[in-house]
Amino acid sequence: MPSVARANSKGELKGTDKVSHKHDEKRKAKVKLRALSDSSGTPPKGAPAGAPITTLAATVTATATATGMAFPTATTASAAVATTPKPSATPLPPSPIIIQRRRPIVDDGTYPAKRIVGDIVELHAEIFRDGHGLLAAAARYRPRPAGVADASPRAWRETPLRALDKVWDGVLWGGSFKVDQPGLWEYVFIAWNDRFGTWLDEITRKQQAGQEDLASELLEGREMLRETLAETTGPADRAALADAADRLGTELPLAEKVAAVSDPLVVAAMSRWQARDGLTQAPPLTLLVERERARFSTWYELFPRSWGGLKGVREQLPALAELGFDVVYLTPIHPIGHTHRKGRDNSVAAGPDDPGSPWSIGDARGGHTAIHPELGDERDLRELTAAAGELGIDIALDFAVNCSADHPWLREHPEWFHHRPDGTLKYAENPPKRYQDIYNVNWETPTWRELWQALLDVVLHWDDCGVKVFRVDNPHTKPWPFWRWLIDEVHQRDPDVIFLAEAFTRKPMMLQLAKIGFTQSYTYFTWKNTRWELTDYLGEVAGSDQSEYLRPNFFVNTPDILHAYLQNGGRPAFEARLVLAATLSPSYGIYSGFENVENVPLRPGSEEYLHSEKYERKARRLDGELLPLIRSLNAARHASPALQELTNLTFLETENEQLIAYAKQNGCSTIVTVVSLDPHGDQQGVAVIGDELGLPAEFEVRDLLTGERFNWRTGRNYVAFKPGLRQAHVLRVEAG
Repeated sequence: MPSVARANSKGELKGTDKVSHKHDEKRKAKVKLRALSDSSGTPPKGAPAGAPITTLAATVTATATATGMAFPTATTASAAVATTPKPSATPLPPSPIIIQRRRPIVDDGTYPAKRIVGDIVELHAEIFRDGHGLLAAAARYRPRPAGVADASPRAWRETPLRALDKVWDGVLWGGSFKVDQPGLWEYVFIAWNDRFGTWLDEITRKQQAGQEDLASELLEGREMLRETLAETTGPADRAALADAADRLGTELPLAEKVAAVSDPLVVAAMSRWQARDGLTQAPPLTLLVERERARFSTWYELFPRSWGGLKGVREQLPALAELGFDVVYLTPIHPIGHTHRKGRDNSVAAGPDDPGSPWSIGDARGGHTAIHPELGDERDLRELTAAAGELGIDIALDFAVNCSADHPWLREHPEWFHHRPDGTLKYAENPPKRYQDIYNVNWETPTWRELWQALLDVVLHWDDCGVKVFRVDNPHTKPWPFWRWLIDEVHQRDPDVIFLAEAFTRKPMMLQLAKIGFTQSYTYFTWKNTRWELTDYLGEVAGSDQSEYLRPNFFVNTPDILHAYLQNGGRPAFEARLVLAATLSPSYGIYSGFENVENVPLRPGSEEYLHSEKYERKARRLDGELLPLIRSLNAARHASPALQELTNLTFLETENEQLIAYAKQNGCSTIVTVVSLDPHGDQQGVAVIGDELGLPAEFEVRDLLTGERFNWRTGRNYVAFKPGLRQAHVLRVEAG
């Protein structure tokens, strides 16, 4: 059973949560916990301006952030149910207050939910107890300083919770607070008996029922006001409480006395200063707060060797920025091994001019912290990241824990690799596939600590060069505790670093990687092409608790994945998939060549490209026929807050299985997207605007792809599509 803080009638924490202070014997006294904030979360009247809201109450510690070589420790936080406190001078019975079904929460508090700097965090919990007494509740929250995993006293802020379904005698409470800096945050739900509120409710009902002999009740209320007055420091609150207490001691009519203590100023003052009788605290929960790009980003993937190296990529940055891309993802830039180098189209024998696969990392010139000399040097990379930053672009590097047979680590640390019984090194395999040019590390090596540290040093090296985004290659084939540790270590030093998990694997592992800290995830979107597949999958990604921690990145293609839909559908298929990715997910990406409608597979039934860029150089230029559509879509995304969120998705009826329609809303921003999923034939149907969208009976929409304007209405709206002429609408509601 989880530990729960319990307080006595003065709001003093007892038992396991009593705090002892070694440096000041006087501070060993019990600490009164009182409401120190009004509805805005600011200090009460009378408190110094800007004073932090503090408490000396120890809190149950959330999952500790690992430091050094220790694994993160996962603990489970359940609903708050009272436990018997340790013996004290005045033992208290178990708390009857229940705090359960808290939100946001991931795996009962084992992992943090995710938010972005500036978000308003909406809180919900069921809070109740036996009997008819009223309760009050609040939430305390604070950013956790980097590297801190203890419960020592620090400045807390507090926001009140309100009963959301009180009119139905319900138990749902809610509130909110704003997160204003990146990093790990913690927050706790607390609740206590509202003695004054209960008394006021009862005496009001008695007075309304015509009962007159309430002298004892009035005396009780007067004593409550006086007790609170003695602890109140705000002048205005003191005046309100003193006046109410005096009125209860006069010969005024009962109705006037009840009116005096019902004054909103009195009620608010009592709420702020009244002792928190029976204070109960649920186990703490955590939030991982990251920068905006963690949620909303537009990726362009390229092989630097096909663009003239790092300097050539730098020359393309203004054009990529003008197209609306804000992340430029570089495949591995390291030296490539020579032993067993792969040739064209993944052939076993490489020719003298074959450059090899960038994922076969390392040769005599260096490994994961080296740059292939044909691409440039570290100075070129620093200049690239600096130039990109000036344009609002992040440079992303591929982080692949792969080593060629020539990687320095094989000589320096042979114990980091798998050996066969005959002493030979074991290359990577996924039978029947063989990767003779790649060696995987042995995660169970006795020197695993040194291996982990070496990989952390790789990430920190590139972070120092200005790289703040890493696309991690196949993280699902490595131990997840390693990734949790590495991500925590990096974020302690630089909370702005983003990790994208390239894990096309079983759903539980994909979700686990997101829970432990991967910022974004590749998804199954690539293989969802029918209306039913898309609506079902988006219901899972955007409409379930999964959205609390997994942020999807809808890549339309990758160097490894050319889906049959693109192979067979031509340009209309590319247009459809591009619009879907850009409007369904806040983050999406394309691999260079998509804009040129490259769709020839290695062989029928294969998702590999013919003459794959993984094994050869190409002469790339930004001249593809889809660039105007890409530019328009990205401009729409950056201008429309509704397209920058995931969970604000409502699917619309189309009366045609070949058409998919959906709306996204954010405040006054409404975007309606309709896409024909048929790349071969004409399609007609409707987009049914339901009343739930709250739009006027008639309104104007503007197509952000073409600039056309149409008159629409709540109800059925005719749409028609013809491959080669129109494959989709992206409509912004303009006016009613």
